Amino acid sequence: MLVFLGLGSAVGIAFTTLNRVLGPRRPNPTKASPYECGLPSDVRRGFRFGISFYLVAMLFILFDVEVIFLYPVAVHLKASGAFVLGEILVFVALLAVAFVFVWRRGALEWR
Repeated sequence: MLVFLGLGSAVGIAFTTLNRVLGPRRPNPTKASPYECGLPSDVRRGFRFGISFYLVAMLFILFDVEVIFLYPVAVHLKASGAFVLGEILVFVALLAVAFVFVWRRGALEWR
């Protein structure tokens, strides 16, 4: 494992160094401007996202991580039995209650 880690690091460092040394340097304002989704961005340097953006992002991460915890149980559900199935159903029900609570509080509305 250490050999692969060393080789991977060496190749990455070598490619980065070669790109920096041999790569063309033709900077211009068009290359330096932000570009997203096929349209020039209207975001200025001092632009700040609203709190709702971060709230939705954190809620997505929270629910996504909780759902990821279901995968290992689903893989071994047959060996675990009905008790674990019941626990998973309770877990999913609690996730649904939390989602409905967040939804009703208006946290998912984009303002």
